[in-house]
Amino acid sequence: MILVSACLAGIPCRYDGGSSPVPEIQRLVAEGHAVAICPEVAGGLPIPRLPAEIQGGDGQDVLEGRAKVVRQDGVDITEAFIKGAHQALSLARKVGAKKAILKARSPSCGVTFIHDGSFTGALREGMGVAAALLKREGIELEER
Repeated sequence: MILVSACLAGIPCRYDGGSSPVPEIQRLVAEGHAVAICPEVAGGLPIPRLPAEIQGGDGQDVLEGRAKVVRQDGVDITEAFIKGAHQALSLARKVGAKKAILKARSPSCGVTFIHDGSFTGALREGMGVAAALLKREGIELEER
């Protein structure tokens, strides 16, 4: 079983209410080989929602209390991101997932790059909050 970002499975859960469907991932879910979750929605955030970015580090820093996740209007939503990351980990454990395919550049799911916290579109190296927790717990990560 594989854990996948819900937006990649075609579920309209992105911050803008859209999705980022990947046919291969949609097929894996349809065939029962993958299970989808949006950590941001699982953490209690609505659809649509204001864009959010990590400020002061990356997802690992958020988990360790050194950075925060803020909406574009400056509201701190760190707790929702941490809660959603734990929900994703819980689901991975429940279904026995050893691998996760996650949405690139997301403040939750990014694996190699995330936005830099300036809301300018600039990227920096680092992981999203859910990706960092999953990796820390031994889940193999891939991004799309």
